[in-house]
Amino acid sequence: MTESPMVVVRDLTRTYDSPGGDVHALRAVSFSVPRGTIAALVGRSGSGKTTLLNCVGGLDEPTSGTVVVDDIEVTALDERARTALRRDQLAFVFQTFGLLPMLSAAENVGLPLRLRGVAPKARTERVGHLLDLVGLGAQAAQRPGELSGGQQQRVAIARALANSPRLLIADEPTGQLDAESGAGIMALLRSVVRAEGMTAIISTHDPSLQAMADHTVRLADGALV
Repeated sequence: MTESPMVVVRDLTRTYDSPGGDVHALRAVSFSVPRGTIAALVGRSGSGKTTLLNCVGGLDEPTSGTVVVDDIEVTALDERARTALRRDQLAFVFQTFGLLPMLSAAENVGLPLRLRGVAPKARTERVGHLLDLVGLGAQAAQRPGELSGGQQQRVAIARALANSPRLLIADEPTGQLDAESGAGIMALLRSVVRAEGMTAIISTHDPSLQAMADHTVRLADGALV
């Protein structure tokens, strides 16, 4: 029996109303992502990458079409069920790191576990493992303001992995970093996907980062190229 893909997108369309007429952010996009792989979502700014990721992650509703994640039809869920899906099975990493400045790296990573009521001992072990995984075990007590941009993004990735998600969605995770730091983050994402047995969709406009992915999904003006 063939294993189903982690992500299946079929004829996805997203149209926005605007004073100047309809804006077609996505135009009948279809693709799939096999389990345990990394898909690079590429295209120029405004090509529809963020809209597509938001629809896959249940943050936005398409005008038409379907999204299936881990055999669950996201587009058929109500808002409460989508919230549960995002909490339990998905993780998001964005350009902006979104770390709480008053908390240490370890406290930022442990926050999702604390919110789920994970016992302190198990929480401490998981946080330690994740910080080691992203190469920041020695920086556990440091606050975001004491870390470089690349280190802050590593903390954000560790936090995203806290609840052992099945799918990682990263929207331009290297967008605020220099080329060297960006390549390091992409290499890190590749290694943690392997280590944690996850699947990932990572949007980027940097051609040099596409080579680290297993597949490429290319968008232009909201359509698949």
